[in-house]
Amino acid sequence: MRRLLFIGVALIAAAAAAVAYQTTARDRAYRAFLAQGDAALHDEQTFVAIEAFSGAIALRPDSMLAHLKRGETYQRRAELDEAARDFRTAAELDPTATRPLEALGDALYQLRRFDRAADAYGLDLALDDRSAGVSYKLALTWYRAGNVDRALGTLDQTLRLDDRLADGHYLRGLCLREKRRNAEAIQSLEKAVALSPGLIAAREELADLYGASTRHADEIEQLQVLAGLDRDHTERQIAVGLAQARAGHSDLAVLTLGSALERTPNQPLIYRALGQVWLDVAEARNDRVALSKALEALGRVASDPGATSDILTLYGRALVLDGQFDVAERTFQQATTRFPVEPAAFTLYAAAAERQNHFDAARDALIEYSDLAPDDNLVPQATHIATLSLRLNDPRTAVTWLTRAASTSPNNIKLMTALAAAQLQAGDRDDAHATIARGLDKAPNDPTLTALGRRIH
Repeated sequence: MRRLLFIGVALIAAAAAAVAYQTTARDRAYRAFLAQGDAALHDEQTFVAIEAFSGAIALRPDSMLAHLKRGETYQRRAELDEAARDFRTAAELDPTATRPLEALGDALYQLRRFDRAADAYGLDLALDDRSAGVSYKLALTWYRAGNVDRALGTLDQTLRLDDRLADGHYLRGLCLREKRRNAEAIQSLEKAVALSPGLIAAREELADLYGASTRHADEIEQLQVLAGLDRDHTERQIAVGLAQARAGHSDLAVLTLGSALERTPNQPLIYRALGQVWLDVAEARNDRVALSKALEALGRVASDPGATSDILTLYGRALVLDGQFDVAERTFQQATTRFPVEPAAFTLYAAAAERQNHFDAARDALIEYSDLAPDDNLVPQATHIATLSLRLNDPRTAVTWLTRAASTSPNNIKLMTALAAAQLQAGDRDDAHATIARGLDKAPNDPTLTALGRRIH
């Protein structure tokens, strides 16, 4: 009996030793896989790293760390759905860990799933409400989701945690600008650039707000700093020159743009800016010398096959001012065919074509403009199109546009009168009678409507 008992104890001990050995071997293999994955990541071998971390997960499916590492590797490969899946699993395996939740929020943010990203950051902050970085990410997520109020509320917490977070003040400035609280937005952006002088995006917003507030000196100062920070982009010097011109310093603007042209000769954008400055001077002062310089600068770039719609539109304006109406009409027509199209090109082309008695072209340009900007001054645009249609002996098109205009301005007696007259010309006597009746209900003594009514009878 003792012999059997001894054998049983020995067998149990052997089994326990085998289990312990297997556990130790599995643990060694698990750690080896993690080390292999880390080494592969160090060498930017992300596929090898994923294979190694997957091996670790196969040995230890309950390992939060292995899922987290594989998720971070997927994220590095821009395989964001896979990354989010691993981060979510890691967060479930260790509900007290903040790192997987922050990583999950980052992946969902990159996937533009902003509401779910906000949920992840919110859970992270519930575990640790002292993280200014995560709080900022939550505010940014709400802003990108279009919820500016929640973004502002979160930013209050962010900046209480770290008032020296430049990005936080910058984002607050963006939110306040969207709320049209421009004075407060300027204060936030000023603090952002004070904390981080090289924060270009904040300086751009600040310069734009200064310009909108007619604080031209402050706008120019910011633009000059931006030009110094970003010397490789000619557009920065152009922005300074145009701001100087808006501030009334056209001579200084020409000097700034001339200096930029010396550094980068034959730059179309600089010639375009110079042409705009000279054209504005010519229009404001009726200055023939300035107009000549505008024509020279703009003509230089407008003749290029790649001239933009914006450049051609400016050149057309200069040609009109110089009395070259035929060339101006052709230039505006070209401007309407270059993309992206400068919207003003259509109305300027229509005016130039009408001056040349090309009523069909003028009408087509106005119709194209109305399609491009359907809510922009519909009544005058529709009335103009109707007038051109009548000059082309096309009363039915006139009726169509006057009807559209009257629907947006139902109490406009002049529109009703024009519509009734067009309906009569188109032979729509019943419609004309109804229009006249509606008009006389609103203005019983209107002589034109009364006369039209007599014509029907």
